[in-house]
Amino acid sequence: MDFTKTALGIEFGSTRIKAVLIDANHMPVCSGSHEWENKLENGIWTYSLDDIHNGMHACYRDLKNAVKEKFGETLTTVGAIGISGMMHGYLAFDKDGKLLAPFRTWRNTITGPAAEKLSKVLKYNMPQRWGAAHVYQAILNGEDHVNNIAHLTTLSSYITYRLTGEWSFGVGEASGMFPIDSDTMDFDRERLAIFDSLHSCPWKLGDILPKVLVAGDVAGTLTEAGALFLDPDGDLKAGIPICPPEGDAGTGMVATNSCRVRTGNVSAGTSSFAMLVTDKKVGVHKEIDMITTPSGLPVAMAHCNNCTSDINAWVGLFHELAETLGVGVSKGKMFEILFNKALEADPDCGGLLSFNYFSGEAVTDLKEGRPVFARMPDAKFSLANFMRSNIMSAIVVLKIGLDILAKEGVTVDKLYGHGGYFKTPGVGQRILSAAVNAPVSVMETAGEGGPYGMALLAAYMIWKEDGETLEEFLDNKVFSNAKETTLMATPEEVKGFADFTEKYMKALAIERSAVETMR
Repeated sequence: MDFTKTALGIEFGSTRIKAVLIDANHMPVCSGSHEWENKLENGIWTYSLDDIHNGMHACYRDLKNAVKEKFGETLTTVGAIGISGMMHGYLAFDKDGKLLAPFRTWRNTITGPAAEKLSKVLKYNMPQRWGAAHVYQAILNGEDHVNNIAHLTTLSSYITYRLTGEWSFGVGEASGMFPIDSDTMDFDRERLAIFDSLHSCPWKLGDILPKVLVAGDVAGTLTEAGALFLDPDGDLKAGIPICPPEGDAGTGMVATNSCRVRTGNVSAGTSSFAMLVTDKKVGVHKEIDMITTPSGLPVAMAHCNNCTSDINAWVGLFHELAETLGVGVSKGKMFEILFNKALEADPDCGGLLSFNYFSGEAVTDLKEGRPVFARMPDAKFSLANFMRSNIMSAIVVLKIGLDILAKEGVTVDKLYGHGGYFKTPGVGQRILSAAVNAPVSVMETAGEGGPYGMALLAAYMIWKEDGETLEEFLDNKVFSNAKETTLMATPEEVKGFADFTEKYMKALAIERSAVETMR
């Protein structure tokens, strides 16, 4: 196979690092992965640099093995490479490239005072997980390292720097650090000046953030040191073009062809977020982020820190029970069985409630999380209702944000779902449809998710025609014959989700009490 006619996307997700190699027809041909998990250390959700580097090596090695097994060749080159990762967070380096503080991921809800102040003075919602909120909170905390910051960046931008020697952001990734001016496709200069008026550090925010690029730009080329960084075996050759690094929000848009105005997608995995590409002005709401597509179009995003972690824990418990009973059921099959069981449940879960908070949740104003399951004594306590309550709980906070956008008049013609929540055919898709009272589509390639979207961005950089927009490239060359399924929930399911949401909101005091008392 001619590997110069391929594109490679690598995404650093919350629980898995995954690489997807696509061919000239934009179809996945090989993949590799590595599972990992964040750690709560000294009250901070983090991954160490060793975790990041070793995880990347393991993922790339797994991809190389897959290529060797399928094609009988050692992977030495590709046509282009793109790196994506979980958006937001705080990676601060000094001028010598030394990490100044442990990586603070998107999952942390420790920047409340900073986010509140910035939202007020910038007249723009500044979520707690954004990089600007993290650095301003560090300033408010009086942390010694802030004066030494030379580079403030994200995980995907850091990896891209290690590959190319150049600091850069894709515009979508950049929009999760600080507000973007969609006219200039760069950070909002007026708001940067306001930010800099709030501190006395020896740097300006615009000077420590990487340069902003848009889809189709070249972020650099793979250096000799970068090739060894990605492939310590030394097989990979330098000189490969690298596209702008993007966040998992942007790659989700690309992977579902949701980059045009009035399209939208829901990504549901460890966290969940809904992204609606809009041409409407949206008011300032703490529940709604304004970001951009990889080509710079405005996007209204509802983001939730918690989604499938609690489901995974319960499925793990049932799998342990099956093993104890000597029943040979794989964990993947257990997910399928239990998800399908949820379709037999009462539409409102029969009086069962689940709070899936592994961490805090800004939308519901919780700084910490405690997974809680609750029920009335006379509730219909069945396996089906239990599973449905957990699956609905995973996206009920997302529904709160989407309801706000609906009231703002933000609408979409198509809503796509992708991520682990949708892996069992028809189940997560149907329950999301009940939450939003609209049809939900899932593409055949949805299981590849973000790394597939990143590979497509790399492909667009090297294979686009003169003047061809990202949206045209995706419509005409990638998804023109895409296979998808579309489902619409029944009126009873829509009403059931609404009833569940009402009970959930009234019972949030249970979760707040658990946070206060379970120490």
